[in-house]
Amino acid sequence: MDTQNVEALWTHLHWLNVLAAQGSYTAAAARLGVSKAAMSQRIAELERVAGVALVQRTTRSVRFTEAGRRLVEDTRAQFERIATSFASVREMADVARGTVRVTAPVAFARQQLVPRLAQFARANPEVRVQLELSDRLTSIASEGFDLAIRHSAQVPETHVAFKLCDTRSVIVATRAYLKLRGTPQTPADLAQHDCLYYPRTLGSGAWSFEKAGRRAEQSRVNVTVNGPVSANNSEALRDAALENLGIALLPDFSAQAALQAGKLVVLLPAWRPVGAFASQLHVVRPYGAHVPRAVTLFADFLRQTFKQGFPLE
Repeated sequence: MDTQNVEALWTHLHWLNVLAAQGSYTAAAARLGVSKAAMSQRIAELERVAGVALVQRTTRSVRFTEAGRRLVEDTRAQFERIATSFASVREMADVARGTVRVTAPVAFARQQLVPRLAQFARANPEVRVQLELSDRLTSIASEGFDLAIRHSAQVPETHVAFKLCDTRSVIVATRAYLKLRGTPQTPADLAQHDCLYYPRTLGSGAWSFEKAGRRAEQSRVNVTVNGPVSANNSEALRDAALENLGIALLPDFSAQAALQAGKLVVLLPAWRPVGAFASQLHVVRPYGAHVPRAVTLFADFLRQTFKQGFPLE
């Protein structure tokens, strides 16, 4: 094959490398900003010219043939150097550009992150934030995300991560509900109330508490709760509580606005809910030789914006 024909396939080879890194046609297409059909067509063209199969499709992912693996291994380093060099040149203009793909928990994103995005957008007009709201723990690299916000006590060791802030859980209700049903004084009293809970198992829920100031093993109390509404989203539980349907257990970022507005009140202040929600928020990104400036800027923005956590008063 002459040099001109090889040069015509450079884009094809790059897309093959992206496919290998992302692990699926869907994720690779999303990373490149093209359609899945275009991705498939480009790989098929490369196979036709090469005269050998490079990729074997499966239902959920792709598997590379020996020829495909060899081609990726032989060209990966060159494409990584090109990407690093070009990114460095672009950053000489001192203007951050590009798209930052972010996945974040639904309730946190809707209540805390989205209202603050205008500040970042005004400061970085050439950066586009593509936000996916999902409580599913996605595979960051394989699905093409630059950053993930995780409400979790632990983060994968295979990724770069930093703690965004601490979080805590609170028991809340409206004054109208408490006037009708009374105010619980101990966790055991919750068994006599309508409780709005996250359904981690079928049937009723279970809440655990620790007495403030005591050793955990000496103060742990478990309570079985039930009520008219359960939901796998803390924002939905908050809204149900605001409709006077019962007592809700929420993470602080979901309860913050309603508590500060006086629409909800905190119950059982001498007891600390444990185990229902994680106690930290983290920002996670895949390892990479070069981190785009836009990604770094957005990560720094998250760090500065949420470093104080979520004060409830």
